[in-house]
Amino acid sequence: MESEYKVEVENLTKYFGKLHVLDNISFKVKKGEFVCVVGPTGCGKTTFLNLLTRIYQPTMGDLFIDGESANPKKHNIAFVFQEPSSIPWMTVEKNLRFGMEIKKLPRAEINERVERIIKLVGLQQFRDLYPHQLSVSSEQRIIIGRAFAMNPDLLLMDEPYGQMDVKLRFYLEDEVIRLWQELGATVVFITHNIEEAVYVAQRILIMSNKPATIKEEVKVDLPHPRDVTDPRFIEIRKYVTDMIKWW
Repeated sequence: MESEYKVEVENLTKYFGKLHVLDNISFKVKKGEFVCVVGPTGCGKTTFLNLLTRIYQPTMGDLFIDGESANPKKHNIAFVFQEPSSIPWMTVEKNLRFGMEIKKLPRAEINERVERIIKLVGLQQFRDLYPHQLSVSSEQRIIIGRAFAMNPDLLLMDEPYGQMDVKLRFYLEDEVIRLWQELGATVVFITHNIEEAVYVAQRILIMSNKPATIKEEVKVDLPHPRDVTDPRFIEIRKYVTDMIKWW
């Protein structure tokens, strides 16, 4: 029987020499779920992502994707980082094609996915422009589009809007929610911005200070698009903020 879980983290522990970063973390992410991970600065959120992609190996425990030990060669894991990471000498369209061409997908499939994504992220009129000719938010849309175009088993987002002002953040958060709903990806989104976590996530995992454990999970039972002035939104945001404050 196929598992309903896309990601299963079991007793994950990581030491760098004597530095104990992650301590016996266990949780699961359902297929198609949007999960945010929040916690104090420096608590090991990015280390956790690097373990998923096997940049690092766990000291103990493991992470599973579709019931198998995470393996970037086998599993289709896509990343969106804080720094814009589009390829400067490629046009918007070529940036969107890049990952699929590396994976040697059939040309017809690449063409079809590019057309769908370029429409979804609203970049049709910019397809022949280069990243430096676009605004910061449009450039980040290329990267988000490129990640979703891979039809990833798992999409990892590490502070993707860290550098942006509030208005742009909301705009791009709405964009990601729309893509996620449309394409049904499983998303793990790391942020230190609590309002952002409550705005996008179905579930929030709160990490403690180092050595980090998952201190609590908070279900965000609000429909999208969310209203930041909704009393329930404010209540959840306050609760998560207090949980991070009082380790």
